[in-house]
Amino acid sequence: MSKTLIIFGFHAIQAQLDAAPEGFVKVLTLDNRNDKRISQITTAFNQLSIKITKANKQQLDKLTKNQTHQGIAAEVLLPTLPNQDELIGFVSRLESSALILILDSIQDPRNLGACLRSANAAGVDCVVINKDGSAPINALVHKTSAGALNQLKIFQVTNLARTIKALQQENVWVVGLDGSTNTSIYQIDLTTPTALIMGTEGKGLRQLTKQSCDQLALIPMQGNVESLNVSVATGISLFEASRQRLG
Repeated sequence: MSKTLIIFGFHAIQAQLDAAPEGFVKVLTLDNRNDKRISQITTAFNQLSIKITKANKQQLDKLTKNQTHQGIAAEVLLPTLPNQDELIGFVSRLESSALILILDSIQDPRNLGACLRSANAAGVDCVVINKDGSAPINALVHKTSAGALNQLKIFQVTNLARTIKALQQENVWVVGLDGSTNTSIYQIDLTTPTALIMGTEGKGLRQLTKQSCDQLALIPMQGNVESLNVSVATGISLFEASRQRLG
């Protein structure tokens, strides 16, 4: 049976509407909200013959676990994420130089969503997450990603070290972000087929993941801050790759 999740707020609902309207299971709107914004999105649902149910504030609060829902929520199908074999097939068919983001055990759903948002903005070809140890794809990830979740190709793998080896066999250069090296991310050629790996909050890359990388790199910093939030580091690294490729 397909898994579902609850999404809420106009931005998240509109992103789902734009990317995968067939995924809606049910839609609920606040019974006493009749402004222009709710009217516009209601019209969009009606045009797609998607039924809307009215609900009171208490019902919406309960459904969204008291998150800020703006008077609209929906239950949507969560697509099954493709696996390693499908990832390798996808990469082998790419006509341009691959840019892949690998997230090693990102456990905070807000960080995961923010990383996906940066990945979408930087134009990555796909994102890889590990099945065990990573935050599940839930409403917070959906909301924080600001619609990126619906636009990205996301693969879920069971053994990250094995996946890295398989990517290397496809001539993908695997770069892990790690503070223990002296090599700056700005010194590395990121225009060739590249996978950037970001580690978990606090601990960074797991040892086996680190050992599997072709190269380690750091983001040079000034001041007395020892490390950056993983979503910030992801954005900086991906946009450096994007800058090099556009340049």
